[in-house]
Amino acid sequence: MLLFMGLLSALTGGWSGLNQTQTRKILAFSSIAHMGWLLTALALNSTLATITLLTYLLMTSTIFICLGTTTTKTISDMSTAWTHSPTLLTATTLTLLSLGGLPPLTGFMPKWLILKELTMTGLSMLSILLALAALPSLYFYIRMTYLTTFTTPPSTTTTEYKWRFDPNHKINLTPTTTLSTLLLPLSPLLYLTL
Repeated sequence: MLLFMGLLSALTGGWSGLNQTQTRKILAFSSIAHMGWLLTALALNSTLATITLLTYLLMTSTIFICLGTTTTKTISDMSTAWTHSPTLLTATTLTLLSLGGLPPLTGFMPKWLILKELTMTGLSMLSILLALAALPSLYFYIRMTYLTTFTTPPSTTTTEYKWRFDPNHKINLTPTTTLSTLLLPLSPLLYLTL
């Protein structure tokens, strides 16, 4: 029952977040999808569920700090994030891709471990369905990354960019960004503890 609820939650969160334009709603539906992965991990192994929860909390707190620093409320606001700081732009981009679960980043690790555990317990069909349920979430994270990185709104201002005037940020993003994007090499160690 818990596995079915996890799959249903991952599907609901992914598909519901596709048509959203406010970052708060996108992250809310992303949380629903991630809780589906967490429920699945909880049904399989409590240690795996703990790893999944900690990874998700780390990545989500990083993205909330990034979006709060740039005062981003909608997807269209994300195209102006580059004016705050190029470093912040990189942190936001990598963290969004990590939340989507792309393989070289930290967000891939718990998903990979959950899919591996499902396959080893003989639930290959559920593993395939859960992997497919992650695709809509990955799509809206890539869409947010595209708008953050590759689009710039027309600007008629002749002033210098904000990041040249205010290099200090209220919260140091270095530890959270590093952990939320570069923990994948430690996944073999985490696998051995399972």
